[in-house]
Formats: sequence, C-alpha cells, structure tokens
Amino acid sequence: MKAAGLKTGMITVMLMAAGAVSAEPAQQQIRHAGSQASVAGPEKLFSGAARIDPLFPGTDQINASGAYVTFEPGARSAWHTHPKGQHIIVTHGVGLTQEWGKPIEQIKPGDVVWCPPGVKHWHGAAPNTAMTHLVVTGQDEEGNNVTWMEKVSDEQYSQ
Repeated sequence: MKAAGLKTGMITVMLMAAGAVSAEPAQQQIRHAGSQASVAGPEKLFSGAARIDPLFPGTDQINASGAYVTFEPGARSAWHTHPKGQHIIVTHGVGLTQEWGKPIEQIKPGDVVWCPPGVKHWHGAAPNTAMTHLVVTGQDEEGNNVTWMEKVSDEQYSQ
C-alpha cells in the first residue's frame, strides 16, 4: 500500500514540475440557497406550470449539471433525450415518467430513475399532486445536456 501511495505522489510531483497540475489546491465553492434565480419552465418545453431551480452547472471538472424541478399537478416535460444520460431523484410528491413505447410509471420520494443516453422519455407530476425531483444531467463535450422533442399530448399523459 505504501509503495502505491509513494508512486502516486511521485507522479503528482512530476506533473506539477511539468506544469500539468497546479501546486495550488482546489477550493470548495458554495452556492448559497436562494442565490440563484428560479426559472419558469418554458411553455414550448413543458405542459402546465414547472419551475427550475438551478443548483450547479457542468464544468470542465465535472460534465454534469444539477437542478430541482417542481411540477404542479398535471404538469410535465416534453419528450426529450439526454446525450450522456440523467439521474432523477424524487424528493416530494408523486410523479410520472415514461420511456417511449413503454407504460407510464409512477415515481415517489426516494425513487431514483436512470434515463440512459439517447432514450426518449418525459417526466412530470401526477394529475392531482405536485412533484419535485432533483436531476443530475450529463453533458457532452460541447456542453449539450438535452435534445427537446414534441410535447406529451393529453392523450399520452392520461394512458
């Protein structure tokens, strides 16, 4: 074990000497609650009232962004895909999600949904209950994290 730690330390020293690693340690960044403005979900991308509360953007250090998304009863996203996938963690209420060609699934607090890259899906609140979820969304090399498609029809939503 000690040899592996020593080897890693020597590599870090060599990279620092070559300028590939900064001698200055990275520092924590804190985004205080309430310091970022909430955004209404755009009408062309959401049916019903949705609010997006950004948490963190993707960076060159981590290619994922995070946000809370709150859907009022019956509200939902349009169909969409993610180039690098998305994790959804339900934090409040009752929601629905559907993968193209599959049945609608109910999701509740504590449920975690993995949306694989390129899989067409939607998510939102149940008809009579609001729902909030935390999303962590991967982004590609160009910074893209979603491809939006057509809205979910009332007929599709009520299946």
